[in-house]
Parts: sequence; structure tokens; C-alpha cells
Amino acid sequence: MSSFREGDIVARRSYKMDVLFRVVNLFRKNDGTEYALLKGIDFRLICDAPLEDLVPLKPAEIAAYWRQVFARSNEIVQRSLNRRGNDLRPMRNNQAVETFMVPGTVLHIDGDQDYLEICLTTYRQMGVPANGYVVAEEKQPRAVEELLPRHLPDILIITGHDSFLPQRSDFRDLGSYRNSRHFVAAVKAARAFEHDRDALVIFAGACQSYYEALLEAGANFASSPQRVLIHAFDPVFIAERVAYTPVSQPVPLKEVIEHTITGYPGIGGVETQGCLRWGVPKSPY
Repeated sequence: MSSFREGDIVARRSYKMDVLFRVVNLFRKNDGTEYALLKGIDFRLICDAPLEDLVPLKPAEIAAYWRQVFARSNEIVQRSLNRRGNDLRPMRNNQAVETFMVPGTVLHIDGDQDYLEICLTTYRQMGVPANGYVVAEEKQPRAVEELLPRHLPDILIITGHDSFLPQRSDFRDLGSYRNSRHFVAAVKAARAFEHDRDALVIFAGACQSYYEALLEAGANFASSPQRVLIHAFDPVFIAERVAYTPVSQPVPLKEVIEHTITGYPGIGGVETQGCLRWGVPKSPY
């Protein structure tokens, strides 16, 4: 094998180094060509690439990339917090007694440890109650069956890594996707537990996932309408808006999708009620 090692951060020459990846595994194909299994460091993409196509990144380049990623994320977080304050202030101030908010709770099941950690950090920044578990994509259907009764969340995130396989051409075949069949099975398991799309709001999918199949299985929001890459934070921004939209109001679909990092090419959904509930009075304790 070459000088590449598991854990290295690399980019692909053939894609103009547009996405940074972590090397997960090194292997040889039958023809003797050396390959790497890659996972995006901030896009939810998993793919194979020949080692000759890979370019190693220097620590300074990786640090600069992460600064850009977190700057974009923090911008959206701050915008969401400002919007929430403006939207909810009239409801809070019109009460004769002091009110309190009960936002929707999240169960986040992720196929990637690094992504889960940064997502949980972002939930905390945004004041969204969340529990998270790292579960390999193929094991997520069973995990859903076990974790839903334990946590009884309002919002379920089923995500990880995915891709449309390069040797395939049929976008309507589940077999053309690396992990979409697992996400579909996990959504179906969740809907067997709770069929009402407003009682349990589901986001499912990752990069290039089979969007139509995920919605048909019962997801409220899914990726990827145009089979593009989605960002690691996109599910979090969807969940935050659902968690803080009052239960008496529909989630503003266009607005919430436009305020993700990927937007319409990567994220879509169906009409869904919010999960935020107001309570009175607020306890002094």
C-alpha cells in the first residue's frame, strides 16, 4: 500500500478537491488498483476512490476549512436564535402570567461518531433537548425499534452517510444507493411505532439518498431531491425549526429548507406541525 493511512484527510483531484474526506479503510480491487473508502468530514457522503486520485491535506489547510465550516454554521445558528426571539416574543409578552416553553425533543441516530458530536454540540447551542446514538446505517432499523420506546421523542433524525453508486443509472432503484435501503427500513420501523407524522416528525437520509422512497416510507423531511451532497448540520437545522414552531402552527416549509446549508437541491419535505408547547405559570423554582 501507499503512504496513505486510515484517518488521513484528503481531497479528490478528479472532483477539483471540492470536498474533504477522512480515509476510513485502504484496500485493493481485483485488478490490483489501490483504493480508499472515504467519508466526508462535513458532507454526509461515503465513496471509494483510487489512491492515485487523492491529495493529502496539510494541517493548516484542514484548520482553515473547518473555520469556514463553523463560521457558516454559527451564522445559521445565530440567525435561527434571532428569528426565534422575534417570532415567539409576542406570544410570551401577551400572557397575564409568566409563561414557559417546552420545545420538541430530538432522538438523533447517526452513522458517524464525529458528526454526532458536532450535531449534539449544535443542539445545545440552539437549546434543543436531544439524545444521540452512533449506530451503523445497516443497524439503524433495529436501533429505532429499541430507542423510540426508551426516549419517546417528538423528532427523530435518521442519518449517517450515503451515496448514489457510480456504476448504477437507475435513480428509482434502492439498490443504486449505498445506504438508502437502511434509512428506508428505519423510517418504516419508526412508523410502525408511531404512524402520525405530527406526533413523530422524522428526518431521514444523507448525501444523494433516495428522497422519494424516504418520504413514501413515512419521513416528514428527507434528502436528497436532486441527489446532491448534504451538509452534516442540515438535519439539526430542520430539527431546531420543528422543535421551536408552536404545535398550533405548521412548520414554514420553504423558509426552513431555504435556511439549511444545502437548500432545495438537498432537502425537501411535506407539511408538518410544529412541536413547541407553551405552559403557564412558570415555576419560581
